[in-house]
Amino acid sequence: MDFTLKKYKTLLTTLQSAGYAFYTFEHYLSVREHAEKFVILRHDVDTKAYNALRIAKIEKELEIKASYYFRVVSQSNKAEIIRKIAAMGHEIGYHYEDLSLCKGNVSDAIRHFEKQLVYFRTYYPVKTICMHGSPASKIDNRDIWKFLHYKNYGIIGEPYFDVDYKKVFYITDTGRAWDGDKFNVRDKVDSDFELRFHSTKEIIKAIENHTLPHHCMINTHPHRWTQGLYEWLYEYITQNAKNVIKRIIVKNQKKS
Repeated sequence: MDFTLKKYKTLLTTLQSAGYAFYTFEHYLSVREHAEKFVILRHDVDTKAYNALRIAKIEKELEIKASYYFRVVSQSNKAEIIRKIAAMGHEIGYHYEDLSLCKGNVSDAIRHFEKQLVYFRTYYPVKTICMHGSPASKIDNRDIWKFLHYKNYGIIGEPYFDVDYKKVFYITDTGRAWDGDKFNVRDKVDSDFELRFHSTKEIIKAIENHTLPHHCMINTHPHRWTQGLYEWLYEYITQNAKNVIKRIIVKNQKKS
């Protein structure tokens, strides 16, 4: 079974054994010199915030720090969980979707962004933000930065703008697959790497065989990583259903 908490822990310990250092996104942007081998560890908390807490505890046990990006919606925005994750030393960031929530109204979206940034800074001195893909919307939330710059708010980086993915290998579990391009609406980067992995087991094997690039960003969505058969089956079935819709969206994007 893939996408279990046990498998996730194995992925982390294999990276550790292979000599990879772990960075939050904030740390990666803040230091001048990086380790020879490193992973920027990012989590987009779209739903089921309690799963993020499970993952944060695993990382804490392994003395690893990661970046957690929370949405403002109730499925993600759980105050007690955000506080606990921040207390473990992890980075907290804003998983913004203001433009789609405000139906494309730029003025409303800017005000909404400013308000939410202040809110999330009550938990952590937020220095980085990350776009939420909003796959059901025609609006790309990154378009808000055509009208202002996030650095005006003390933000030092956004993963889709401030990483050279020709040098840093990007891998994401969007769609509950490491190679889910056919149902990946916006979680994409311009990369020169031609590596593809289908399963977490394949990534682990690449680490052991020393074929995984030395510089990586791994992005996971915590609600996909479960424990117990019921949770695993529920996520497997519901994500497959969502992927059918997302595949249609991607096909329509290519046509247009």
